[in-house]
Amino acid sequence: MNGAVIDPLIQEAYGVLETGRSVSYDLATRLATLRGEAVMDLLSLANKVKNRFAAPDGALHSCSILNAKSGACSENCRFCAQSLHNQADVESYSLLDRSKVFEAAGRVYAKGIRHFGIVTSGYGYRKVNKEFQLIIDLITGLREEYPGLKVCASLGVLGSDSAALLADAGIAHYNINLQVSPDRYRDLIADSHSQNDRIETIRLLRKHRIAVCCGAILGVGETMQERIDLIFVLQALDVAVIPLNVLVPVDGTPLEGSTPLAVSDVVKTFALCRLAHPDKVIKFAAGRETVMKDFQGLLMLAGANGFLTGGYLTTRGRDVADDQAFMEQLTHFSGRS
Repeated sequence: MNGAVIDPLIQEAYGVLETGRSVSYDLATRLATLRGEAVMDLLSLANKVKNRFAAPDGALHSCSILNAKSGACSENCRFCAQSLHNQADVESYSLLDRSKVFEAAGRVYAKGIRHFGIVTSGYGYRKVNKEFQLIIDLITGLREEYPGLKVCASLGVLGSDSAALLADAGIAHYNINLQVSPDRYRDLIADSHSQNDRIETIRLLRKHRIAVCCGAILGVGETMQERIDLIFVLQALDVAVIPLNVLVPVDGTPLEGSTPLAVSDVVKTFALCRLAHPDKVIKFAAGRETVMKDFQGLLMLAGANGFLTGGYLTTRGRDVADDQAFMEQLTHFSGRS
């Protein structure tokens, strides 16, 4: 640090806090090289940017998802337990009936969660079919049954007609992750489809004015520079919500036994994402309890202003009540209680 109290790179990055404009790609690359105490200063800056531009009232975005159709996926995503190409021990079932979906939504609604996502396995719905129409009916029905519930979905790749129906149904957010930088998708994630299929879906969603939830999975073999590349791809796509997952290696997948990422690399990634997306929702999803463990609070003070609660697709998450208490404690660090 050359004797400086604050590293000159962080001093330069304070321009984000002053202006609300994103850090540059070049500066983000240089910030990624910080080590030691300078990392804590970087996290502090990211937290200040979050409080000023993304969560000025101290509110945190919390959501819960339902694995509404599980397993038997034709795609060969290397991290995924639901792929037919992998040998993970995962429950497989077709689209849940209406009563089970409504019951799941009702449970989280009663606990104060107002974002509920319907998730299905598989490539997606380029064409509208009977199953997709059932999902549309679920979305409209849930919005009628639970006032104020923001119904979201993650259904894979879409076509123009299916995207239009989601818009008409009043979908709140649509999740479709890019996972890694475009140059690494084929070798790190899947080669049974292209990342461009996902990018085309994002553009379709934006055309129909649907807010997009799109992020990454950290720890699949990517470099820090490649994480920065993806962060700026997401900026160009102007997504609304950025979920960052930390790999939870699943037995029976090609990533079984992967070495966990260093905590310092994870928190730096969150902080850099915040400095590149000052006013967006950055959501900590999978890996919060199982990988980050005692450090998950640090992630929420590194620029994140949202998290997934109540469980993931094939792994268990934290209890909603525990997370609500967690949120209350975090507000003390924002100076709003």
